[in-house]
Amino acid sequence: MSATLALEAKNLFKVFGRNPHEVVRRLQAGESRDDVASQGTAAVIDASFDVKRGEIFVIMGLSGSGKSTIIRMLNGLFDTTSGSISVYGESVTDTTATQLRELRRDRISMVFQHFALLPHRTVADNVAYPLELRGTARVDRQARAEEILGMVGLAGWGGKYPSELSGGMQQRVGIARALAADTDILLMDEAFSALDPLIRREMQEQLLDLQQKLQKTIVFITHDLNEAMFLGDRIAVMRGGRIVQIGTPEDILTDPANDYVEQFVQDVDRARVLTAANVMERPVAVVPDSAGPRTALKQMREAFMGGAFVVDRDRVLRGYVSDRDAMRLIRRGESSLQSIIAPVHQQVHEAEVLMNLFVPSVESPLPLAVVDADDRLVGVIPRVTLLAALGPGPGATGELSLPLPPVPQEEIDAVLAEATDVVGGSTGSEEGVR
Repeated sequence: MSATLALEAKNLFKVFGRNPHEVVRRLQAGESRDDVASQGTAAVIDASFDVKRGEIFVIMGLSGSGKSTIIRMLNGLFDTTSGSISVYGESVTDTTATQLRELRRDRISMVFQHFALLPHRTVADNVAYPLELRGTARVDRQARAEEILGMVGLAGWGGKYPSELSGGMQQRVGIARALAADTDILLMDEAFSALDPLIRREMQEQLLDLQQKLQKTIVFITHDLNEAMFLGDRIAVMRGGRIVQIGTPEDILTDPANDYVEQFVQDVDRARVLTAANVMERPVAVVPDSAGPRTALKQMREAFMGGAFVVDRDRVLRGYVSDRDAMRLIRRGESSLQSIIAPVHQQVHEAEVLMNLFVPSVESPLPLAVVDADDRLVGVIPRVTLLAALGPGPGATGELSLPLPPVPQEEIDAVLAEATDVVGGSTGSEEGVR
């Protein structure tokens, strides 16, 4: 197993029934789940995937798709009928009961849908329970429990009992207990599905905050597509015991593997999944800060834009210039853009989700400038492109004018001709566009 992989599953089958191995043989020969139903229930069929170290890998599907069965196979709660599972290169499928206990204690923790807290223990004692099983001294495990409770927003609640907490707070305790074990891998089985929508969203955001700090490897089970899209670095979509597609949220949303996945994702909130990088276009009206107004105006004219972005030698965004300001400089006989470069107040990062781009798009006099982590201009998003990206198809085209409409062509030509007469000819002395 690669050093970058935490989990690897190959050709997993799980069959419940009288003759599971015969069922596997028939499935491998091409028979369907329904064909073998008389001999057993095929919960998982030929499932293969890997989970990279430090990623959130979401397994999603409707009830009966096999997703919860898979997560229980990963830590040995269900044995595999056929196939193999490895954790950091060590087999889970060929281990003794003692080795499995060690695996669950040291490598894999689990967060359950219905919290699974011990009602007779305080919150702090619930969180410290994995450390107690390891034989950690009481004072040390209590200190660790209080530290973890602070991380999940429950500082000061350690002396309470589970019955005194809300559902969302109890789930935080379940997460804190898994974190206190300090295992490399967290398995989360429908961890937020029992919570109210607002609390559920808060827990999702908190999980991402914790993940940024702790960089755990998380396998998250859900039937909620929006939750999968929000949390997952990659997603495995299951149907009828089989994995039908694995990919990033963007892959699954924009390139579904089959009709089932396409129908499954048709109602997803695209604005929460797609990012600026997914929909941006190549910037066409861009000039270097060393260029002059004629070069800038030529770029704008060819792009049918009323403005152009200005970048430095490293493509770092400096600002923008308008065609009217460039024409004013030409009339005055100036050869530098520096005096008319205006700041771009509405630039956005390439990883920003679309739902956060609407207000900047409305307020921007140009298509939104998209920059990378080093503030280099990597793309632009016209308003019409932003709207089209959220629709079911290419319906929203050509109906809206671009921001900062250009000066009429005849007016630009007149200014250039007038300026050429004044300076006596060539405009070729300006540096061209990079």
